[in-house]
Amino acid sequence: MTTSTRGADKVPAVLVLEDGRIFRGRAYGAVGETFGEAVFSTGMTGYQETLTDPSYHRQVVVMTAPHVGNTGVNDEDAESKRIWVSGYVVRDPARVPSNWRSCRTLDEELAAQGVVGISGVDTRALTRHLRERGAMRVGIFSGNALPDEGTMLAEVRQAPEMQGADLSAEVATKEAYVVPAQGEKKFTVAAVDLGIKGMTPYRMAERGIEVHVLPATATVDDVYAVNPDGVFFSNGPGDPATADHAVSVMRGVLERGTPLFGICFGNQILGRALGFGTYKLKYGHRGINQPVQDRTTGKVEVTAHNHGFAVDAPLDKVSDTPFGRAEVSHVCLNDNVVEGLQLLDKPAFSVQYHPEAAAGPHDAAYLFDRFVSLMEGQRA
Repeated sequence: MTTSTRGADKVPAVLVLEDGRIFRGRAYGAVGETFGEAVFSTGMTGYQETLTDPSYHRQVVVMTAPHVGNTGVNDEDAESKRIWVSGYVVRDPARVPSNWRSCRTLDEELAAQGVVGISGVDTRALTRHLRERGAMRVGIFSGNALPDEGTMLAEVRQAPEMQGADLSAEVATKEAYVVPAQGEKKFTVAAVDLGIKGMTPYRMAERGIEVHVLPATATVDDVYAVNPDGVFFSNGPGDPATADHAVSVMRGVLERGTPLFGICFGNQILGRALGFGTYKLKYGHRGINQPVQDRTTGKVEVTAHNHGFAVDAPLDKVSDTPFGRAEVSHVCLNDNVVEGLQLLDKPAFSVQYHPEAAAGPHDAAYLFDRFVSLMEGQRA
């Protein structure tokens, strides 16, 4: 990625997909070039949380909402210490943000962090194209001396693909740290950081949990060195088929019978630990308006998603696994994709979506209470 920032809004920009489709617009954020996997997000709010979600590492995010940047950027809502998206695509960026918490414009924040974006693009047409053809590699090029179309397309096709990418260690913490419980400490949880969002340990801390966030490279011994009442596996980027280390650690936790909760990438890790396969979705689920049914209660939830891979597990039966019986606990009502797993003979479950849900919705917050109930039951 190469970038500069001066006068970006007046600079021409070009978006080139690996199948040769081209969109033209204006630079938004930094000027230069960037590459990644083109994906679309259907959220109408929460763009700051999306940009700073480590699960979006090496992805170029297309916003389906036409107006982006209306509330600017503040210093409280980031999910990590930096923006992780490789590039950003919007139709009509806000000229002037309007929010009492705003500290600067989104354009300024993208430019300050060197994130190359493009505006003035027909994002509806681009999203329809990705739905029909699937997520694919993309490049954004901006500047007054753009390469010819053939050169840009060749560079896009040389970029690495998401399938087969092992990315968790690139975004996870390098050193363990502790998020203290709010109020009385009730439990200790070891959280394996595969790309964790800041709101996740906060949601646990609200429930009296002291959270020890561990690097993606943590071993089973590292996990149990904190004497946990429960173990958590976070969200994160990349292909779960490459996450052999995390799968090995999770199997070690399952063997000991410690209460276990996983979200997003953690759901895929549980699937692999139980012996199920994973596969790449055509264009994935991204946004904060995805309908999911909790099959254990029949309740339908509106949920926040960000995943391009899914677990390949049978929806219509209980499966035998090395750790006892398992079943699909949640399913997406749009396409029947597996959205949750639970063991029937051990205290372990996971969901494919984001119950911490910053900036919302909060329909699935009860899952943290379910995790607490598992730890209470184990202690009893």
